[in-house]
Amino acid sequence: METIQAIRIRYANEANTACCLSCGSALEYSYLKNGETLIDLGCGRGTDVIKATKYIGKEGKAIGLDATPEMLEVARKNAEKLRLKNVEFIQGEIENIPLSDNSVDVVISNCVLNHAKDKEKVFKEIYRILKKGGRFIISDIIAEKPLPEEVKNNPEAWAQCYGGAITKEEYFSAIASANFKEIEILEESEPYEKGEEKVLIRSITIRGYKE
Repeated sequence: METIQAIRIRYANEANTACCLSCGSALEYSYLKNGETLIDLGCGRGTDVIKATKYIGKEGKAIGLDATPEMLEVARKNAEKLRLKNVEFIQGEIENIPLSDNSVDVVISNCVLNHAKDKEKVFKEIYRILKKGGRFIISDIIAEKPLPEEVKNNPEAWAQCYGGAITKEEYFSAIASANFKEIEILEESEPYEKGEEKVLIRSITIRGYKE
């Protein structure tokens, strides 16, 4: 089974469950303001997108991007139940975000970037769509040390949010490659074991700004 297929199968199966799919508090640290435009990369069932509408008001806009049709279907139904007019859910890949340059104030994501094989490209896309002075808040998984090849080549490990984890040094290098300068670590867990291989990973939440 290919990695992308394994990831999509996992999230399609969990679209209608109550399973928590997060690894941090990206929305909590976004400090949204009235009138801002936000996009949630890997929005899943749309929970954070819907919560964001309380802060951005009617003049703002909350966008959810996800690659899984089943998740988007649930997200749209959740927004419709609340009669939200300033919410949009779109299908796409985080390596190629279908938004124009300089179009959003805030990018959030929760336990999603670890699924991307090209994390540098993801951060360059985030930089591209952010307005000057905009910010990203990313909660994600990082590895304590480079993962063994058997883990990196295991599609199920990718689907379970650790097969694509890179080290903190590699992660910050990917951010720097996108030209972000001001970076803050907001949360960082102690190492914990993941998977049958018992690899050590951490949860981390990072905020950065586009100058």
